[in-house]
Amino acid sequence: MAADNAPELTPEQLAEIERKFDPETAFRPTGRMLGHFIAAVLVAMSIYHFYASGFGLIRELLHRGIHLSFVLGLVFLLFGLRKSDPAIGVPKAWYRFDGVPVIDIMLAVLAVGAAMYLPLLPPEIVSERVGNPSQFDVFMGSALLLLTLEATRRSVGPTLPIIAILFLVFAYFGPWMPGALKHGGASWLGIINHLYMTNQGIYGIAIGVMAQYVFLFILFGVLATRIGLGQLFIDLAMVIAGRYSGGPAKVAIFSSAFMGTISGSSIANTVTTGALTIPAMKRVGYPAHFAGAVEATASTGGQITPPILGAAAFIMVEYLEIPLRDVLAAALFPALLHYFGIFIMVHLEAKKLGLRGLRAEELPKVGVVLKDHWLSIIPLAILVYLILSGKTPDYAAVYGIIACVVVGFLNPRHRLTLLDLWNALASGAKNTLAVGAAAATVGVVVGVVTLTGVGFRLGYVVVQTATDIGGFLSTLPLLSYFTVTQWALFVSLILIAISCIIMGAGIPTTATYIILVAVAAPALAQLQVEPLVSHFFVFYYGVLADITPPVALAAYAAAGIAGSNPFKTGNTAFRLGIAKALVPFVFVYSPALLLVADGFTWWLFTITLSGAMLGIASLGVAFSGFLFAPLANWERWWVALVSFLFIAPGLLTMVIGLILMAPIVIRQVLARRHAHAA
Repeated sequence: MAADNAPELTPEQLAEIERKFDPETAFRPTGRMLGHFIAAVLVAMSIYHFYASGFGLIRELLHRGIHLSFVLGLVFLLFGLRKSDPAIGVPKAWYRFDGVPVIDIMLAVLAVGAAMYLPLLPPEIVSERVGNPSQFDVFMGSALLLLTLEATRRSVGPTLPIIAILFLVFAYFGPWMPGALKHGGASWLGIINHLYMTNQGIYGIAIGVMAQYVFLFILFGVLATRIGLGQLFIDLAMVIAGRYSGGPAKVAIFSSAFMGTISGSSIANTVTTGALTIPAMKRVGYPAHFAGAVEATASTGGQITPPILGAAAFIMVEYLEIPLRDVLAAALFPALLHYFGIFIMVHLEAKKLGLRGLRAEELPKVGVVLKDHWLSIIPLAILVYLILSGKTPDYAAVYGIIACVVVGFLNPRHRLTLLDLWNALASGAKNTLAVGAAAATVGVVVGVVTLTGVGFRLGYVVVQTATDIGGFLSTLPLLSYFTVTQWALFVSLILIAISCIIMGAGIPTTATYIILVAVAAPALAQLQVEPLVSHFFVFYYGVLADITPPVALAAYAAAGIAGSNPFKTGNTAFRLGIAKALVPFVFVYSPALLLVADGFTWWLFTITLSGAMLGIASLGVAFSGFLFAPLANWERWWVALVSFLFIAPGLLTMVIGLILMAPIVIRQVLARRHAHAA
């Protein structure tokens, strides 16, 4: 158990862990002169977006072009050709300027020019050339396409660019595609015209949402953390949960849930809160791999926790054309069920191991916490109030940012100096670069989908395959109770879930969501699933990849802090996060859980939520092997099977589940009494 006694890590070691497992933060060092220049550009980027969203009246294409030029130019300056960043393999001084290869500086300049060429043209000229681009248009569009793919490869990794290239190949070689995927094909000129000259490709919804909304919310999160909101969340979590059995693990759940309201990055949340909670969990007796898994699983909840939800909430707003408050309302109870599932397993594990909570002297005093940090909550309260009152997301974010700055200057406990503000503006912009590059590449994929209609084609293939499998299953004796259509929906959900997890293992969650919803939404629409539900289903399974081996990056980052086996930590994290895998099926079969779905009634909502909680709690008992006393193996299997009756929405299945669970509960109560009597 040497790992359990590993020393706590320094801030530098924690930063290195984050860089190792999150390619979006793997920035290369630069020299003093270029470093100051890059910092100034980053601050300018933040100021521009704040002005454009709050006070400016800038054309849509121009705004997206300016955002993309900032992103691509800075990516080539801050991300190397490879992680080790040799200068094209030859580390000679003349290849570099102030630590950056000259060729990367040239690529940065070319990327800015390619991104700004079209937006700077008069709108009437652009309209005339759509469908008939000039040779120079095709050259600049081709350059922007290639530079976007390379910028994404550097900042996010190779998987997303490879997917984009495969889609481009599909568009070009359409006549040679098999079966339902066959189409008329598109010339290179036609591809560039669609991806570059219209708002269906690189300058499409994905980059527009990043420029208009996501940038501001990321900046808000950075500023809110700088003025002490993150520390308030951690201290409040300690006050709420620290004293109870297995306290530090429960602190990890609450602090990660709180942090999720201002941050959508699972790896950043893991490192930020895990630096405190993982060593504390190990000190009270949790195994290292379990401590890391708890933190990783809780931290992935940040991407599904209102009001940030990563970038996905804003993409849903654009796609579904519904208010942000409706998306956030829909996200609330599924997110709470995720944390509830972790809490149950953590509590049962603590009881099974006989763990104590933190001592009173180890806990902060609630009065001191509120006195020191109460001002820090004001910006978040303003942000949430404006969203719930129906204001646009960018309006709410702008005033949230203003509130952060005002509170920072007034708060004596977390005083925001001008240097702090400068660093926060630079840090906020830097945190948007990788996701911005990914959004541009996602635009390429979405552009090919709209150009070729492949989304509906793949959706047809999914439904047809699921129907064939469902037809076979419905003929089996024990499975014939369900119709072919019911089996087709279930099999389609399984196929889409697996696709989301596989794709989410290599690319950011938002990119996974945008790409797969183009296929899943048409497929599920054919099976009578409403759009909001299908969007949330795809989004949840994209997030699940962060704790699903073999590429469970949040779990591996937590393992680095815990000093545990990464794969064991990843497997445990997936088990702890099982609620996140089950809840999407619950709201597909009973959309009332999302509050704003069609056909909502409070009765349906109550039955669905109660059943989901009972099912998740039962699975926690089965996985832990403990309720009031240790369970026999057959009891664990029995409880696991009964849990699916609870999860299946409906009063009848819940009553049957309670009847079948009663003997196990009675046996457990008697076993505990016997143990106490002994």
